[in-house]
Amino acid sequence: MQVDLESDGAAIAGLPRFQQAAFHRRRLGWWVIGLGVLVGVGLVLAFFTALFAPQSLWPALLVNQCASLLVLMAGLQSAGWVAKWRARAMNPLESVADVEAVEPAVGWYDRLLERISQRSKQLLINIGAPTLWLAGWALLALLSIEQIWNLSLPAAALGFSANVGAAVSLLLAFGLLVLERQLAQQSAAQWPEAGALAQLARVAIVSLVLSALCLLFASSETVWPARLAVLIGLLPGLVAAELLLRALLSLFTPRREQLEPPLLARSFAADLLRWPPQPLLALQHELHNRFGIDLRQIWAFSYMRRALLPVLAVVAVVGWALTGVHEIALQERGIYERFGKPVAVFGPGLHVGLPWPLGRVLSVENGVVHELATSVGEVAAPVAAQPAEGPAPDVANRLWDASHVNDKSQVIASSRADKQSFQIVNMDVRFVYRIGLTDQAALAATYNSADVPTLIRSTASRILVHDFASRTLDGLLGEDRVGLAEDIGRAVQADLTSLDSGVEILATVVEAIHPPAGAANAYHGVQAAQIAAQALISRERGAAAEATNQAQLRASIASDQASASARETHAAAQAANLKFSAEQKAYASAGQAFVLEQYLSQLSQGLASAKLLVIDHRLGGSGNAPTIDLRTFTSPADPTPSPKTAQPGAAN
Repeated sequence: MQVDLESDGAAIAGLPRFQQAAFHRRRLGWWVIGLGVLVGVGLVLAFFTALFAPQSLWPALLVNQCASLLVLMAGLQSAGWVAKWRARAMNPLESVADVEAVEPAVGWYDRLLERISQRSKQLLINIGAPTLWLAGWALLALLSIEQIWNLSLPAAALGFSANVGAAVSLLLAFGLLVLERQLAQQSAAQWPEAGALAQLARVAIVSLVLSALCLLFASSETVWPARLAVLIGLLPGLVAAELLLRALLSLFTPRREQLEPPLLARSFAADLLRWPPQPLLALQHELHNRFGIDLRQIWAFSYMRRALLPVLAVVAVVGWALTGVHEIALQERGIYERFGKPVAVFGPGLHVGLPWPLGRVLSVENGVVHELATSVGEVAAPVAAQPAEGPAPDVANRLWDASHVNDKSQVIASSRADKQSFQIVNMDVRFVYRIGLTDQAALAATYNSADVPTLIRSTASRILVHDFASRTLDGLLGEDRVGLAEDIGRAVQADLTSLDSGVEILATVVEAIHPPAGAANAYHGVQAAQIAAQALISRERGAAAEATNQAQLRASIASDQASASARETHAAAQAANLKFSAEQKAYASAGQAFVLEQYLSQLSQGLASAKLLVIDHRLGGSGNAPTIDLRTFTSPADPTPSPKTAQPGAAN
């Protein structure tokens, strides 16, 4: 109950809280100074730690601890303002104000500054220092928590420093526990604010204990200490937000200097930190104290309180029994385990079994097809859909001089100058697989393989190393891709079957086989030089073959011509021999007649193309020979010479 000095001024001397107000004020002042030093040191350490190791959990732990101490310090300071008012009420100061003559301001500028100063002082007096300090500390705690909020902190081992930090945190928690016990034992008559301060102390104790647990269990394998170190800030952040809200709402409450001020730093969230937790009881007290509503007089709430436990028990039993009803999706199968032993494989639909943990169902894929690359690089951002008529996306780039995410480097055989060596080739081999459709395959995939993609990738890598160890780059680039993919798929499927993995390889796709992207240009140059050398060799071989064929043709023509000439000469000689033999036989049988006949025949052949003029020697008579005129006469009009005529007596 608040005291009004105007009406109860004489009765305050008998109240215990007023009698011990000065003592409470001094003690609260020392506590505030001590907590302020701890908060300052913690924030400085957190700043430098975040500067040199931003991914460590130390900044989060230190800032969250400082935020919880800030909340407690704000509560202690708010209680100190109340104790200060009580101490002044017990010993009012009788100060005589010396009235001094104040010279009025001369200029308009001085008058303006004086008016602004008076208005500012009046505004600060109306707001009150307790409200400003409480809002400032709460806002500082919220800003500090916001600066270190990062749920993606990696796990890390802190070493010996974690043990030291945990020991210091537990030591501070023990000191605050002693303080909390002292405050909790204070009666409401002697110190009404002690209970609220004890609740704020519990906020700091919980934060310090959780911080010590994070430090003790921090390691490079566990992530939960780093997550918990950040989530610790939720409790002091919630309390700081409530204190800030209370400070803002206090601006709308009229203030009287003669009325005992209430404690502003009360927190409903901190009041829930009690055992056993009684949130409804705290709400009931608040409603009864503030609005006069007594929930205990309402029959419905009483009945609900009595029936709450039986209803919760029935709901819990029914819910536990419903855990034995399992719904299997269309693309899944379920392996039903009864007391940890698989007894059946459920298909899609609803199935009933024993409730958990007596029976449970493990989900297995039912015909879902996956595509797996033998090598997976860094996870890239999801590719946006490209328009059908636009340029091709970057993932469609299959050039050798471009690096691809799923390319895997492989060592293959090589031969240089009759010496064995090796080369490196990049390949993109993908497997299309699924879990077998039989029940045995589902059981094998569930119990024999912890990670099916990793098993396929490791098996495929071993097969590729064994298969490509005897192949060369030229052979791989020129080999049939379909046949190579089928060979690899059969080998991988054989190994998976021997391991009883339950995996079925549907297809094997060899997307690309090429040299590394860095050596692509050099390999292109080597290929170009090899092609040029092969072309030059082929041209020289063609020229040599052409010269050889030409020489063989000329020799064949000369030989054929010589053979033809010899044959013709021989045939002519045979013909002449036969003719001579025939003529001999004819002369032997005909004599001079044959000779005359031959003479006339030869004469006819010789004179076949000659112009003959036959003159009978009997012309002329009386011993006069015929005359032939061999002159030529040409007419002026007719250039054609006249024919020769025979005139008697012109020639002999």
